[in-house]
Amino acid sequence: MSRVLVADADRPREGGANRPPVDVAVGVLVRADGAFLLTSRPEGKVYAGYWEFPGGKVEPGETVEQALRRELQEEIGVAVVSATRWRVERVDYPHALVRLNFCKVHEWTGELQMREGQHCAWQQLPVEVAPVLPGTMPVLDWFAEERGHVGATTSVA
Repeated sequence: MSRVLVADADRPREGGANRPPVDVAVGVLVRADGAFLLTSRPEGKVYAGYWEFPGGKVEPGETVEQALRRELQEEIGVAVVSATRWRVERVDYPHALVRLNFCKVHEWTGELQMREGQHCAWQQLPVEVAPVLPGTMPVLDWFAEERGHVGATTSVA
């Protein structure tokens, strides 16, 4: 079994320890210069104000790819032209156990529109936005490995 990243381990888990995972499609938009897009979680959502990669729940009957296309259109107003499934990470948050299906998106059409009142920022390593959602940290580590970065993946402690 793969490892599970536990966020806020001191807090109780809603639904108990054996709750089923929720599949989430996550878009890691990467520009030609290597910058990647982070968005803030909007007010009214769990972890509001934390920075993450855009995406959302995979609905019943959807594939990860279909959910990715739908979520990125709904959240940030772009249409995915080309995406590649990258890695999967499980994160145990107090409110839900999630299986994050990360997809690298190198090609999209449309202008960014923050349709949920969130903010966006193109980032390089180390990222300068904070706080960063726990489920986002592994991706920053993977980028650091790929790009040969040594040291912190965030500039804010």
